[in-house]
Amino acid sequence: MAPLAVIEDRDTSDAAAQLARAAELLDEVKRGLRGATLRLYRPLPTMAFGQRDTRLPGFEAARAASLSRGFEPVVRKAGGRAAAYHEGTLIVDHIEPAAEAMVGHRHRFEVFGELYAEVLRSVGVDARVGEIPGEYCPGEYSVHGVPREGTTAGGGLERPIKLVGTAQRVVSGAWLFSSVFVVSDALPVRAVLTDVYRALELPFDPSTAGAADDLVPGLTVDAVEQSLLAMYAEQGALAAAH
Repeated sequence: MAPLAVIEDRDTSDAAAQLARAAELLDEVKRGLRGATLRLYRPLPTMAFGQRDTRLPGFEAARAASLSRGFEPVVRKAGGRAAAYHEGTLIVDHIEPAAEAMVGHRHRFEVFGELYAEVLRSVGVDARVGEIPGEYCPGEYSVHGVPREGTTAGGGLERPIKLVGTAQRVVSGAWLFSSVFVVSDALPVRAVLTDVYRALELPFDPSTAGAADDLVPGLTVDAVEQSLLAMYAEQGALAAAH
């Protein structure tokens, strides 16, 4: 990893602008206006659709469903299917310059999946890497949490739940790896995803949508963010100014 300048973005004025800022940072890195960057923010309630979702017959109904649940519909340029996030989630945008940005494209999914699973393990979550059947925005390197046997953590959960979704955008000269940690308040995320995936007629099992505090009661976004920054610091990846 190149030394990363950290941006802890607290601008919560507009969900679409929050998403667009990642593309702006990617362009700045690509053009050499800034170096490698790690941006962290806690989003407004947002339903981020993938490009493929917009071409489905049920897209307009899905947009309406997200609005009715209080989630602003936006379309992201990175890959994947619809994903929901709100103030109980942490979004991590890792952006680096690269002369051959497509080189290592797949390997980045593997590396970040394991790194971010370790972040969750450090705060007590039994986190593992891999797609679980029926998850939203399915991905081979999603991070999921597993209820621990013999404990009451998980509130009666009997199967793994998706906790981190990842997506990547590659342009000439730079790449953006964006990840969403769902930390708390899973109920509205699960409800809006259920409505949206039904409208899009895409497979989705609502029981796979949860939050890290379902498995570790009391876990906060602050604690996950601190663990994440500690991991980057241990890797020697943060710029000295942070």
